[in-house]
Amino acid sequence: MDTSVRFIAGALLLLLLLLFMAGAAVLLVRVVRARRLLVDAGVPLRDKALVWASVIYTVSPVDLLPDPVYLDDIGFLLLALRSLRSAAHAAGVGRGQEAATPTESGGNLSASGSN
Repeated sequence: MDTSVRFIAGALLLLLLLLFMAGAAVLLVRVVRARRLLVDAGVPLRDKALVWASVIYTVSPVDLLPDPVYLDDIGFLLLALRSLRSAAHAAGVGRGQEAATPTESGGNLSASGSN
């Protein structure tokens, strides 16, 4: 085997590994951001249970596809996260609502200066 063919094959393997790691990092960020929606009362229990079932399926040894191929695990997790996000959006829960709630630490001072 020629050294240039080995170099190209190694570079392609490294590129595929980097793409897989980037995809895994994006998926991890989405799971961490979804944890706020899992404790919110406005999101239906069905969608919360789907996320927990997908997390359990991801870490369980039982798979639809053999273990070196994580497409079924990732696909099921992405489907559950998309379902959770759409249910939260339909319920009006999300990023915009947190910024609109007033703070409980005291609020605004009045113009007269009395507390």
